[in-house]
Amino acid sequence: MAKNTKPTGPGAAAQPSGDDAHGRQATETPAQPSDDAQESQPDAKPAACPCRSDCRRGKLHSFDWLADIPGDKAASDIVEVQFKNTRKGYFRNTTNLPLGPGDLVAVEAAPGHDIGTVTLTGALAELRMKRAAGRNTPDPKRVFRLAKPVDIEKYEEAKAREDDTMIRARKIAESLGLNMKIGDVEYQGDGNKAIFYYIADERVDFRQLIKILAETFKVRIEMKQIGARQEAGRIGGIGPCGRPLCCSQWMTNFVSVATSAARYQDISLNPQKLAGQCAKLKCCLNFEVDAYVEASRRMPPREVRLETADATYFHFKSDIFNRLVTYSTDKNMAVNLVTISASRVFEVIELNKAGEKPLTLAPDEGEKKTRPRSDFGDVLSDEDDLSRFDRKKKKRRKNNKKPGGEEKKPAAPEARGGEAKAQKDPRPQQAQQAQPRKPKHKPKKRPANDKGNEGTPQS
Repeated sequence: MAKNTKPTGPGAAAQPSGDDAHGRQATETPAQPSDDAQESQPDAKPAACPCRSDCRRGKLHSFDWLADIPGDKAASDIVEVQFKNTRKGYFRNTTNLPLGPGDLVAVEAAPGHDIGTVTLTGALAELRMKRAAGRNTPDPKRVFRLAKPVDIEKYEEAKAREDDTMIRARKIAESLGLNMKIGDVEYQGDGNKAIFYYIADERVDFRQLIKILAETFKVRIEMKQIGARQEAGRIGGIGPCGRPLCCSQWMTNFVSVATSAARYQDISLNPQKLAGQCAKLKCCLNFEVDAYVEASRRMPPREVRLETADATYFHFKSDIFNRLVTYSTDKNMAVNLVTISASRVFEVIELNKAGEKPLTLAPDEGEKKTRPRSDFGDVLSDEDDLSRFDRKKKKRRKNNKKPGGEEKKPAAPEARGGEAKAQKDPRPQQAQQAQPRKPKHKPKKRPANDKGNEGTPQS
């Protein structure tokens, strides 16, 4: 057996190697890149990732949280294998092959064999198989071998025909006048069988379609009906939240979604906002509805009217998590809105039952309105307050320093009135003293007849 030779430098050529200890044909060992090269490669495989081929997390990625437990692999011989898109299967490793996540394997199929990627092994794979199958767990099929180069070549050729087969099958179904849509086609690993996934609102008789498809493509035909959500999961896409669709990433069971889930969360019943890419109600409407239902049980009933001395108030809206309720004096529109806490609502309801009517719906002004403090501390401090930009800015203090650096002394209260005019004149004090004072009143002009008698005194 040939031994692997390590390259002498990062640029040295890789040396071929023979078969490894598990009997698999080893490929050329690439040279180890330097630290700078690893930083420049965004798709480089992390060192702690257990995958042996491609580390990128695809659809329905499985994380083995029991991998670090001793004896986990020997506890069960069940292997989870993923095929195209969201199809997964569970098989038994009867030959004790050293399998790990990312290995391409040939598994038993009917008829022939199929090619898939190992995603999970050990005790966790058996637990997931029981969870997926329920009570009636079928006997799993076998794992034949690790995929050989010949198996992989046939598998790639079969995958290349899937798009053309789907387009031609749609035209055939349209020519037969069948009310159905063929959403996807998946070939088996050996190319002897094709699975056609279709969507139909009603029952479809496709016996004639199967005969034509079998004669056209020379393979065994299997038809599988899927829903709109399953089709969106197989195709994939980006949701309005900016993340990949949940049905294409981790969701396997699709629960029916009702419009009541939107009502519990006070979401506007706009069909364009509530519908996803599958034209059905979004699955994420069910994610938080249980929390809203539980929190709404601690809120006052909405149909109760609150009687006060000045008016009758009707329920307008509720803030469940802040426990605030808004009431209006009109039943059909927002008039004289008043927002109070849920505890205050219960107080008013008890007063009305006793035959008393409070003066106002709001609590007394004497009560201190303190912000409730959480037992876990304030997560959002005052710096993160949304209204921090609405506060008025503080007035800046005037600079009381002279140009020379000496600080001015504040004048006495008696002298401030006289110095007010002096502060308005920015000129220095010496220049003000040198300037002659001007008379307050202008002298009256003398008549023209008195010009000759200017030097003589008047009697």
